[in-house]
Amino acid sequence: MSLPSGFLDELRTRISISQVVGRKVVWDARKSNQGKGDMWAPCPFHQEKSASFHVDDRKGFYYCFGCHAKGDALTFIRETENVGFMEAVEILAREAGMPMPAPDPQARQKADRRSQLAEVMERAVRYYRRQLAGSAGADARDYLARRGLSEAAQERFSIGYAPMSRQSLIAHMAEAGVPGDLVIDAGLAARGDNDDAPYDRFRGRIIFPIRDAQGACIALGGRAMDPNARAKYLNSPETELFDKGRGLYNIGPARVAAGKGATLVVAEGYMDVIALSEAGFGAAVAPLGTAITEDQLRLMWRIAPEPVITLDGDAAGIKAALRLIDLALPLLEAGKSLRFCILPRNMDPDDVIRTQGKGAMQKLLDQAEPMVNLLWRRETEGRVFDSPERKAALERALNAAVARIADPILKKQYDQTLRDMRWQAFRPQRPARPQRGATKAGGFGRAAPPPLPSLPATRASLLGAGGDWVGDRLHEAVILAVLITHPALIREFLGSLETLYPQDAGHRAICDVLLAHHEAAPDRAALTEKLRLRAGEALEKLLALSHVRIAPPVRNADDLGLARLCLAEEFARLAAERGVRREVAEAEEDMQGLVDEGVTWRLSQAAEARYKAGQAPMEDANDLGEDRQALSRTLQNLIDKEVWVKKKG
Repeated sequence: MSLPSGFLDELRTRISISQVVGRKVVWDARKSNQGKGDMWAPCPFHQEKSASFHVDDRKGFYYCFGCHAKGDALTFIRETENVGFMEAVEILAREAGMPMPAPDPQARQKADRRSQLAEVMERAVRYYRRQLAGSAGADARDYLARRGLSEAAQERFSIGYAPMSRQSLIAHMAEAGVPGDLVIDAGLAARGDNDDAPYDRFRGRIIFPIRDAQGACIALGGRAMDPNARAKYLNSPETELFDKGRGLYNIGPARVAAGKGATLVVAEGYMDVIALSEAGFGAAVAPLGTAITEDQLRLMWRIAPEPVITLDGDAAGIKAALRLIDLALPLLEAGKSLRFCILPRNMDPDDVIRTQGKGAMQKLLDQAEPMVNLLWRRETEGRVFDSPERKAALERALNAAVARIADPILKKQYDQTLRDMRWQAFRPQRPARPQRGATKAGGFGRAAPPPLPSLPATRASLLGAGGDWVGDRLHEAVILAVLITHPALIREFLGSLETLYPQDAGHRAICDVLLAHHEAAPDRAALTEKLRLRAGEALEKLLALSHVRIAPPVRNADDLGLARLCLAEEFARLAAERGVRREVAEAEEDMQGLVDEGVTWRLSQAAEARYKAGQAPMEDANDLGEDRQALSRTLQNLIDKEVWVKKKG
């Protein structure tokens, strides 16, 4: 029986060799690294005690350094189960959930046809390469040079140019004796309407060959030179060679680089992949003109256990990440996950590398966030949880997402992490400690007067709103108002503005407008008009705040130096306050494992004893006298008894 072309490749993609081998061996936990798919065990083919049998999950091969046995998953099944090739295929196909193909007497004929189509594709690549080097490709060469692509890079990626002619490739193929039907079936040409003559599919475009894992060209991608073209990028249609939902651009070189330890970086398009590769990030791939599919995701995990998805920091990029979360959740396993690299707004990897350098790109990749952070952001960003009902709705949404994870251990970890996030977001505020000597009525031996009712203006102010983030909003308001008054400073403080992450939705809308127009450096009137169009209500609220109206840089619109100093101080204060909150939150989290009911009760008893001991009048408020000694003895007693340790029984 002959197997259809591509069946074995898909079977190997779906099967992890470590899972196949793991049924016959016991892994050496000290030498193995499951996260990298680097597994070691005593060899199942000869008697030994040391772990000399190596399985490389990413490459799909095993090798024994003792008896030199080697092969892939099919070879391992054949050797350990004593079955033939087709029986081994059937065993793995059942495990992968793939139906065995029906006997096909024309399989050889189909394989021959695929070989013919692949040869037609390679002939087209060579033709487009010559066109790029000729007079017709002058503009395309200039464009590639402006984008920083060297001739060596163009050669490595076989970049070409399709001239603006309806039948130049068809004519070239005809001269070479290639039948027109093959050119059409390869996706290089299309039939016209009403039986018109066929025409070249790619015209006036820079050509990017798309290759499979073995290096054969299976499709083309074309980038239009005309800015008014209906489609900026055009890919080959699906053919007998090309299934756009199952391949990745640059998969062959990326697999080799990832095998040597490089991070697998998933970008959006061809130019991003080429820029990353040329900058030293060799394990870079891209989906082929579509959102990432389940097959592509599994293919990524065959290359690396934790691919890094690069996303534009705008709304479209975040939206793409959220779609990918829904796809990935049911497929996650221990050692198979995703991280997300959020790029600066309106920048892709190519932009970052060209404008900021390789180091900046590496720093962004190092800061990539785990998928659980994006899941939390999706369910919480832009929403207010000021009631039990809203908090319950959040908990239900998060629980529903976690329920989609099949791996029980990973599901438990996600559940605990999201619980911690909810606790951090909604933890109760500690009540203020009563002043020493104060009575229950609130005074020293006399009742406190009832509090005066707050004025409506006070309740409507930021300070009246209360909450942990009031200070942030105060600083944010001043920063945004000063930048609106002094637009020339937007570019100077762009880096700080990009990481401002305003807490208030209106502030975020204003910040988006400032970031979107930082290059144009509009004057104050033009910027204000843009803000009124896109964030009019938020702008009115901002400028109506009393602490904004009295800010010196806002009142002195001509004093650029004063505004610069004010912005530097406000950004510094905001960063410092956020840093303090992070430190406090981490300290509180660290203490959670030390405190229990027994400790709380014992400390309350000690506090009550301390309070009673302090009822005697003191001659000197600055000197505790004998009371200091009593306090010292009490604290020492607590330390000696180790009251923070929960006693057994």
